[in-house]
Amino acid sequence: MEVVKRIKAKARASVKRIVLPEGDEPRTVEAARIVTEEGVAEPVLLTPEVISSAENKSRLDAYAAALYELRKAKGLTEEKAAKLVADPMYYGMMMVKQGDADGLVSGAVHSTGDMLRPALQIIKTAPGMKLVSSAFLLEGPFAQFGENGLLVLADCVVNPCPNAEELASIAVATANTARALCDFEEPRVAMLSFSSKGSAEHELARAGPSS
Repeated sequence: MEVVKRIKAKARASVKRIVLPEGDEPRTVEAARIVTEEGVAEPVLLTPEVISSAENKSRLDAYAAALYELRKAKGLTEEKAAKLVADPMYYGMMMVKQGDADGLVSGAVHSTGDMLRPALQIIKTAPGMKLVSSAFLLEGPFAQFGENGLLVLADCVVNPCPNAEELASIAVATANTARALCDFEEPRVAMLSFSSKGSAEHELARAGPSS
């Protein structure tokens, strides 16, 4: 778990404010306690009750107005914007968008789609990137694989069947993640099938033994 130690050391050197929109979920509450004790982040636990509290009224109104301005060209009304920001996921995304938080972590109870939807509407993609992708870190005992046993695997969740242009974009994004998160000096990229031994239900996964 050397990569986790390195990431934690980076986090302690520059503590960030991280929103947890599943603020009443037991694992999330425990995670917030741990990162606070370890000094790796300043967690903000969000619940509908926290958002609707009297002390948050002005911020809630400000986020609703900002979301309306951001999405009115897409048909969002002021009423709908006010309703959306009452949801911890949207409220948390607006905290990041408005600079009141540095990042957001979710997924304990929300689906990938429920997380990505507000992120794409509010945060959007990084400059120069048209596609959102995901990545996992895999660290093993065999130094001959990856970078001394550390691999960055993508895209394991979001894009099951990317075309050539999308695959290239995922490769660039993943290489950037490897540099920023894992300190890889010159990432090497390999292209693999997205499924093996029946791990995914997709027509290409059933195309033949090579999948």
